[in-house]
Amino acid sequence: MAQALRKAALRLAEEGREDAEYLMAHALGQSRSWLFAHANDELPAEALAQFEKWIARRERGEPVAYLLGTRGFWRLDLAVTPDTLIPRPETERLVELALDRLPPHAAKLAADLGTGSGAIALALAHERPMLQVLATDVSAGALAVAQGNALANGLNRVQFAQGAWFSALGGRRFDLIVSNPPYIEDRDPHLERGDLRFEPRTALASGTDGLDDLRIIIAGAPAHLVPGGSLLVEHGWNQGERVARLFVAAGFSDVATVQDWEGRDRVTLGRVA
Repeated sequence: MAQALRKAALRLAEEGREDAEYLMAHALGQSRSWLFAHANDELPAEALAQFEKWIARRERGEPVAYLLGTRGFWRLDLAVTPDTLIPRPETERLVELALDRLPPHAAKLAADLGTGSGAIALALAHERPMLQVLATDVSAGALAVAQGNALANGLNRVQFAQGAWFSALGGRRFDLIVSNPPYIEDRDPHLERGDLRFEPRTALASGTDGLDDLRIIIAGAPAHLVPGGSLLVEHGWNQGERVARLFVAAGFSDVATVQDWEGRDRVTLGRVA
């Protein structure tokens, strides 16, 4: 087993050892910690064959989350496919800030625009048993994944609707709207590197400055929030000041940009009167 891991790590990029261990553990149906105690065990032929297939695909750049079809987020295990973005740890900051505005035992209504795998909507529903959540996405494929994740995690209070941004909300108003929309510039070279090459481009890029979809969401949100309701959006590390100005222009008060746990601007939020 140890020799197979060393060879695989050499074939992969910077985080090769970690990726190899993660894939090996899944091929064996074990944890990474189990590998350390059994490093000298013989690998079953079936597990070795599956491991080598995954390593070959990972060597070509395919994300580990897509290889395994799953990714942990918050306290949930979520299915992911190429129809959805891969949930990332920094988005948990958006969840934390949203929970701060949702009393634990109050019956509130929230919307998650562009839900993808359902990560944000399901995390909120998991933590707030009285909360009703409407999760929307323009992609039918993404909504199917999100609905499967809701079912798998027993979160039947989450409803789903297909449509671009506010078109799926109808005339409903919400106590809170959250979104992790596309916010990368169309020509950002990072789109052609690493995992981003395999994720849906429409869920990543948004115009020449990355703010096209954020402009739509921020300008349209007041019409879909109850008095005192809040909007929270995730954005890029260098977009906080510009996004905050959009909030102010749309009439929001108490506007603030909050950093993630690595000290980068990550979430901007505000309230309507």
